[in-house]
Amino acid sequence: MQDAIAIRDLVVDRGRRRVLHGISCAVPRGSVTGLLGPSGSGKTTLLRAVVGVQVIGGGSVTVLGQPAGATPLRHQVGYLTQAPSVYGDLTVRENARYFAALHGRRAADADQAVADVGLGTAAHQLVNTLSGGQRSRASLACVLVGEPEVIVLDEPTVGQDPVLRAELWARFHALAAAGTTLLVSSHVMDEAARCDRLLLIRQGRLVADDTPDAVRARTGVDDLEEAFLRLIRANEAREGQAPPPRVEEAP
Repeated sequence: MQDAIAIRDLVVDRGRRRVLHGISCAVPRGSVTGLLGPSGSGKTTLLRAVVGVQVIGGGSVTVLGQPAGATPLRHQVGYLTQAPSVYGDLTVRENARYFAALHGRRAADADQAVADVGLGTAAHQLVNTLSGGQRSRASLACVLVGEPEVIVLDEPTVGQDPVLRAELWARFHALAAAGTTLLVSSHVMDEAARCDRLLLIRQGRLVADDTPDAVRARTGVDDLEEAFLRLIRANEAREGQAPPPRVEEAP
């Protein structure tokens, strides 16, 4: 399977602090790849590098064969940030239709995107009257309506109830089955099992790059949270670092 995203020896510095330490990995086309790690591990920085809005200190990032952030990628890559990226004084439907127009899509496509994220009954509400989780889904609808080839999602399920989380993951896999590539970050380890492939980072370093089954086999445990903790502890034991805190579980 051809890779949609290729990262080679990526280094990012902030002032005198190194945030990413020479990360190399790839994201296959038509897959759901999870980027997992504790808060502050460098997940958002890595995602920003993939969409081309992060200044890098070394290495390279290519997306669909182009340097990250290249002009031809503007309509091919969708990015959902942690903070809602919609207009609060417009309704959910108006936001989706506005972004649909920017991408040359129909109003009907916008309405379908709103329904796909479970906001059909809230389509006429102003965004600034929505809950945090609903605003995140409104932003997701605006990403989906452009039908990008690559979708980068920064913690898209935060604030969602279990039923909606399951529905969103089902939607992600349906998109992947149709050929879309998704890179999804999370610090909630129970979401790892929902991914086709996993990238685990800790303190700006890549600890694992494999399938969930391969991670289980490598560590000898079925629980992915425990598997990740074992990988982190083994890695830090080699480097003489302190053991990590327990990773947050899903509510």
